[in-house]
Amino acid sequence: MADQAAVEEVPVWLEVNGVPVVTWMCTPDLLEELAIGWLAGEGYIEAIEQVHLRPCATDLGFWAEIPAERVTRVREENRRPVLASGCGAVSIYLAEPDSLAAAPLRGEPPPVEQLRVLFKTLFGRGERYRDTGGVHAAALTDSAALLAHAEDIGRHNAVDKVIGTMVLARRPLSGLGLLVTGRISAELAAKAGRAGLAWVATPSVPSTMAVTIARRTGMVLVGRAVSGSPHLHRPGEPSPDPA
Repeated sequence: MADQAAVEEVPVWLEVNGVPVVTWMCTPDLLEELAIGWLAGEGYIEAIEQVHLRPCATDLGFWAEIPAERVTRVREENRRPVLASGCGAVSIYLAEPDSLAAAPLRGEPPPVEQLRVLFKTLFGRGERYRDTGGVHAAALTDSAALLAHAEDIGRHNAVDKVIGTMVLARRPLSGLGLLVTGRISAELAAKAGRAGLAWVATPSVPSTMAVTIARRTGMVLVGRAVSGSPHLHRPGEPSPDPA
């Protein structure tokens, strides 16, 4: 079928207080959720009341108005833009994992059997993921059921969309778990850490920097969560040796 032969991808831009901050290459749905989730994941906002978001009437983009002190706080985290290849590398990136303070364990993921039930539910809801194999899916869960679900050509975008869904609904994120269908990268771990999530699970594996960030924020990362022997990366463990 034609709609299964390719997946739609469009550019969507965001300006914060008149300054361009990001252009996503993304799947064109849940765009307000994408913008709000990105702002939350990058630390610009903690609640929907802290932002006024306006869509552009002639283009796919948004203007966000945020209190100046919130923008200053983000700038003071000493991040640097990375202009390099690699999934997620074109976004604003943490200069050092130490910029996320160490924290105690936030919570435990459910047993492996329940994780696999949750992933089965996620795969069942992911029509594009199932039909094309060309997009990623993400979901937030309380370990019993899926609370928000999204698909996108970019795995970071899918995560932003589910975070944004919860922020728009004024539902708390702290202590929830995140299911992702792709690798857990450093940027993805940082978004989850700022959102207050307790754990992140994937059928794939985390990167070494993601494990370092998770350890410093009190999150548990679960790799190989669907098949084989899952591996839990806990905050009390040393960071993996990049060598």
